[in-house]
Amino acid sequence: MSSRGRAGVVAGVLLVVVLTLGACAAGPNVDVSPEGLGFWWGLWHGLILPVTFIISLFTDTVTIYEVGNNGNWYNFGFVLGIALFSGPVMAGSRRR
Repeated sequence: MSSRGRAGVVAGVLLVVVLTLGACAAGPNVDVSPEGLGFWWGLWHGLILPVTFIISLFTDTVTIYEVGNNGNWYNFGFVLGIALFSGPVMAGSRRR
């Protein structure tokens, strides 16, 4: 393959990667409200994420993330809850 052909392939692959990553970018949460769910609800939703995810595969009434939250504190609690659940699970799966 010529260098011009390789440059075209590289440009095409780079374009696909950029478009794919751009499609995964988070958008603004237009439903954020000051009285929405906060840190503690985020923590709880992060802890129960595995069960909620399985249930959400079979029903449309259960979601894994509360859109009507109060913003960054809910997000922090959600991620912390996921870490608290998955950390011990992943540490227990290592062989010694």
